[in-house]
Amino acid sequence: MSSLDRTSYDSSDLQGSYAWTDTLQGIYYGPGSIKTALPKLLERLGAKKALIVTGRSLYEKTDVVKAVEKVLNENNAYGATFFEIGQHSPISGIKKGLQIFKDVGADVIVSVGGGSPVDAAKAILYFHQQEIGGPFLRQIAIPTTLSAAEYTAGAGYTNEEGFKVAVSSPELPPAGIILDAELTLATPDRLWLSTGIRALDHAIENLYRPLIPPPLKHLCYAALADLFKYLPESRANPKAIDVRQKLQIASWMSLWPLRLEKYSALGLSHALGHKLGARYSIPHGITSCLTLGPVVALKAEVASAEDKEWLAGALFHLRQPSTGSLEGDILKLSADIRKLVDDLGLHSTLTEYKVPREDLLSIAQQAVGSKDDPVLPKVVSLLESLYA
Repeated sequence: MSSLDRTSYDSSDLQGSYAWTDTLQGIYYGPGSIKTALPKLLERLGAKKALIVTGRSLYEKTDVVKAVEKVLNENNAYGATFFEIGQHSPISGIKKGLQIFKDVGADVIVSVGGGSPVDAAKAILYFHQQEIGGPFLRQIAIPTTLSAAEYTAGAGYTNEEGFKVAVSSPELPPAGIILDAELTLATPDRLWLSTGIRALDHAIENLYRPLIPPPLKHLCYAALADLFKYLPESRANPKAIDVRQKLQIASWMSLWPLRLEKYSALGLSHALGHKLGARYSIPHGITSCLTLGPVVALKAEVASAEDKEWLAGALFHLRQPSTGSLEGDILKLSADIRKLVDDLGLHSTLTEYKVPREDLLSIAQQAVGSKDDPVLPKVVSLLESLYA
């Protein structure tokens, strides 16, 4: 999957552009909203038959998928359910899903679950268009985690060699998104909370991602404030639907729909996560728990002055006083992120996932995109620190 974008860009503080994703027809949110939102989106898209794409656990161990099937059946739009999408969207599942999509004559995918089903659905639609031609068909995403894959144009999946790769097109973001907190109640706590840290990763790294306009960065400040507030509340009271709904909205704000001219990793934490996740079977959310805090600390040393100002500004939105310096504020933010991860019971190490130390240089090189990057030795040291 993508490495860091090494292109040099002008500051986006005073000049730039913004475009909404081409495909998006509506985002609906609220407990129980699936009952009214899904029929509206089907009608708006002119969709006649849906393939549900989901994961095995969600299908076999919960009633979430059955609730979606019920709404589709009530609207004479149910085609089939494909539930063989594994973690990090293996290509084998995508190929099988594509075949079923064609066999049942579906004209829309309804993805249900976390980032893997959403990205798998994008990949199925991408390969379908490549094979059949004509316009891209559409996806309606019903996320049950906080990973926010439903807001992007990229579809990350695992190839035959076990590496995370991606396809991307302005035609791939879902046409509809339904944030129904009632459907998240069955999501395992560790998955729910760790994907919340994934959303925090989006919000933080968008503060220094090239080409992000200031209004979106201020949405990221709102997102990170809500994630810091409501993730601990959700851990303390997992059945509080109002808190879960607020977290879904925070996830939305962390990765607000945006059409970019070039698809790339948000930042170093994401780039490292892409290289670690599929290769060593580390869940999406846990990669962010591992890398985000240390990457923010590194930014105190290597970021541009403008990026440091945006990062340091997060303390104000967390209602914390400044330390008196940009670098100090960024290090404080890093410490707060690490504490949040620990308080949520999500501390992890590369030792747990049996990542060989001899792979670290290769992981770092792939993430930064060049063996000549002057930051490379620091990134290797950062990875070495993740074994404790």
